[in-house]
Amino acid sequence: MSEDIKKETAENEEVSKPEEKAEAPKKEKKTRKNGEVEKLKAELEQKNDLLLRTAAEFDNFRKRTEREKAATAEYAKASVMKTLLPILDNADRATEFEQGTEQYNKGIELIVKQLADLSSKLGLEQIGSVGETFDPTIHEAIMHIEDENLGENTVAQVLQKGYKLGDTVVRPAMVQVAN
Repeated sequence: MSEDIKKETAENEEVSKPEEKAEAPKKEKKTRKNGEVEKLKAELEQKNDLLLRTAAEFDNFRKRTEREKAATAEYAKASVMKTLLPILDNADRATEFEQGTEQYNKGIELIVKQLADLSSKLGLEQIGSVGETFDPTIHEAIMHIEDENLGENTVAQVLQKGYKLGDTVVRPAMVQVAN
């Protein structure tokens, strides 16, 4: 009998072995899948970290750019004001004299000359003059007159000078137009 038991045990072992063999590939697949999932999770975590760092870098860049822009604007204002200070000084000196005197007139002339020099140095051009054809992009018509001596849509009088900086009209010239 003991031989029968041994045979039975051997048969049971043989029978259980194919089941174990079938379970082994399943375990390997699960292990492989778990490994892939862990790898994908790690990769996702890495990408999220990269995304957060990039967003933070961009935010810092935006803030730094705004600060630099504000500093540049402040510097530009200070630079323009620095060039205007001598003109203001001359205006103060001119007001110390009585109006109509030679020193007063000379002071006013000096102020006008300094302003003209400053504007040309900065690239500011005067626009609008008598006799030119009316152009609504650089002129602002304030009044109209009938005059046979002047052609149609011709500037008859400049009431306020206009200025442009490069191609940008800073202030259109206020003019009287002949019809």
